[in-house]
Amino acid sequence: MALLITLFTKKKTEEELKLIKFIIQRFGYRPKELTYFIKAITHKSFVSSDPSITNERLEFLGDAMLDAFVADFLFKRFKDEDEGYLTRVKSKIVNRKTLSEIGETMGIREILRYNQARSINLSSLEGNAFEAILGAIYLDGGYNSVQNSVENFVFQKYVNLTRLLEEEIDFKSKLFIWCQKKKLNLEFIVLTEINQGGSWEYEIETNINNIKYGRGKGGSKKIAEQEAAKETLQLLGEF
Repeated sequence: MALLITLFTKKKTEEELKLIKFIIQRFGYRPKELTYFIKAITHKSFVSSDPSITNERLEFLGDAMLDAFVADFLFKRFKDEDEGYLTRVKSKIVNRKTLSEIGETMGIREILRYNQARSINLSSLEGNAFEAILGAIYLDGGYNSVQNSVENFVFQKYVNLTRLLEEEIDFKSKLFIWCQKKKLNLEFIVLTEINQGGSWEYEIETNINNIKYGRGKGGSKKIAEQEAAKETLQLLGEF
């Protein structure tokens, strides 16, 4: 039986072996039915005559898988946050810009099949192919395989979740709310305002009931205030 399997098993091409290795290394998943993954990396410009073998349908499926997983992940991780916060953070992770960055960081263009004679935004194609590959993993191995891949490989290596969360947090507003609850007076004092070579740098200090707290620097007052508020919240044990 083993001999028969060996005789009738089609030998993998160099391109197919490269694709298998890529999926294992980047997604932590070993493909079983390779045709799913070949389709996932095939842009319509590569086979314009037959749209049924492009990655567009798999992209649609992968988008749904990613959306469901990220919602589940955030729901479990941030148990005290409301629906609005969870929605905003999810949108930062699954938006086109972030997905394109993930695809580019992964180097999906190394395996992407597209018409190189045409002027195409490769970063966008990589983001689409990333979702399509998740769709292929779902068809090939089920939802748990997608979950394992995203949580233990994609999130660990290619998504800076800390940065995305920090972008979501408005430290200044959070500090204002804290001071209002405590009935304390909050001020942001500009310490320095320097223009060097056309670039501005501001240093701002927070003042709560005439007591100096955190300081922050930045190329705009808004950035410096956020940094000062963040340091203040850290000093107060609220962050």
